[in-house]
Amino acid sequence: MGLISLLDRSVLSRAYFSRGHVARHQLDSFNYFLQHNLQKVVDEQWKIETDIESRGKSNEPVWVELKSIRVKKPVVREADGSQGDLFPSEARLRNLTYAAPIELDMVLVQGGDEQEPVQATIGQLPIMVGSVACNLYGLSDAERVERGEDPLDPGGYFIINGTERVLMTLEDLASNKIMTEYTERYNERIYVAKVFSQYRGYRALVVVERNRKNLLEVSFPSVAGHLRFVDLMRALGLMSDHDVVNAVSTDEEILTFMMQNLEESECDSVECGIMYVGKKLAPNQTRDYQKKRAEFVLDNYLLPHLNYLMPPNLKEGDEGYRTVVEGVRLAKAHFLGRMAEACFDLVLNKRRIDDKDHYSNKRLKLAGDLMEDLFRISLNRLTRDIKYQLERASMRHRELSIGTAVRADVLTERLLHPLATGNWVGGRTGVSQLLDRIDHMSVLSHLRRVISPLSRSQPHFEARDLHPTQWGRICPSETPEGPNCGLVKNFAQMVEISKGVEDEEDVKRVLYGLGVEELRGES
Repeated sequence: MGLISLLDRSVLSRAYFSRGHVARHQLDSFNYFLQHNLQKVVDEQWKIETDIESRGKSNEPVWVELKSIRVKKPVVREADGSQGDLFPSEARLRNLTYAAPIELDMVLVQGGDEQEPVQATIGQLPIMVGSVACNLYGLSDAERVERGEDPLDPGGYFIINGTERVLMTLEDLASNKIMTEYTERYNERIYVAKVFSQYRGYRALVVVERNRKNLLEVSFPSVAGHLRFVDLMRALGLMSDHDVVNAVSTDEEILTFMMQNLEESECDSVECGIMYVGKKLAPNQTRDYQKKRAEFVLDNYLLPHLNYLMPPNLKEGDEGYRTVVEGVRLAKAHFLGRMAEACFDLVLNKRRIDDKDHYSNKRLKLAGDLMEDLFRISLNRLTRDIKYQLERASMRHRELSIGTAVRADVLTERLLHPLATGNWVGGRTGVSQLLDRIDHMSVLSHLRRVISPLSRSQPHFEARDLHPTQWGRICPSETPEGPNCGLVKNFAQMVEISKGVEDEEDVKRVLYGLGVEELRGES
């Protein structure tokens, strides 16, 4: 009793009922998108290549380089051409979109000669109320009232054509993480290890499974059917049997399984492995085409998340390109080896199947992540349009100019439409919803809602059930009745959402300090 009396309960109650953290996860996520991920998406694109040859210099290409990006504060342009700051209350009353201009520095390169950087306004970005780019950011309660705002309004939503829209937090399985499970086929139990490999918005399901003959098979996008595990490992650069076995495991029991796989293999070299993949991908084509196609698919569609090891500006033909590609392929081979080991461990009862409903196997996509996906697609559309405009100007023998080639409406329209309708990139619906303004509590509830991608028409009993790992994270009682029960959830009152580690070097230092050894390719 003495300990309890020492605690200052007012501090605890202030933290519990704090209005600062109600929509904090939405605001933090969107702020991180503005300050880091916008530039990251631009750096991924970094260059717009064209089919124009610069005049006066034969075979010298023309391209546009993308540099730094900035987001201004929301403004409104009046009919007379004047421009002024836009506040959320005015956007609601006048049915305007609360959006800010995006400026991007672009450099036109003709025949190796760089022109002066041009600051182009590439479109309007919808701004979250209360974020760092919002005109209300940093204002006191009195100043908010002066601007027609409720000082208790938590923010965390957008205003599109006068209507308040909130982005739902999406719950999904963790990407780039090996998961094991059983499947039944022809009354036989098939042991499966799979990973959702995600890179720059592209998500590929890679599956390693052990069939009835104890043989490993691999399937991934753009490959019809299955590939033999050992032959795929050869294609990725592991030539000797010793390398292939070591990439999987040194366990004696697993070694027995691997011997069966090695006996079934038909390839004994990297070239042979690549041709095996090529024949599967492009049957009845020339050997050169098969090889080219196989290398393209292995580099782009097999475990794409490992492509982060490749520098963004490195292109085919550059010095050191082959060495980097071989290193990335070797990393993919070792990752497949880890998947194969997980599969065999499941067969030998050394591990259990992974619980998909365990919250450590889930990841949440917040407003910033969703806007990043949307901006990546929108910027891609804009760069294609700039390429078309420049090529058209060149055909008409006009002087090339970035200012006239950028049409801001292309990006703006692509950003606004999903927010206005809720139909997001990737085919998801209901991502953006009309903010529930029945009362203050319904607003707070809506801002803290989590939706699952699973179909409402299917039973999914385990997914709908309350999992012990949701304790302190997900509210056990606030969920709708009926078909959405357990699939639409809400955050617990005091939840804190963690984010991924930004500096991978810190993680590496910790691992090497624990005695982990660096992976090196064996000749």
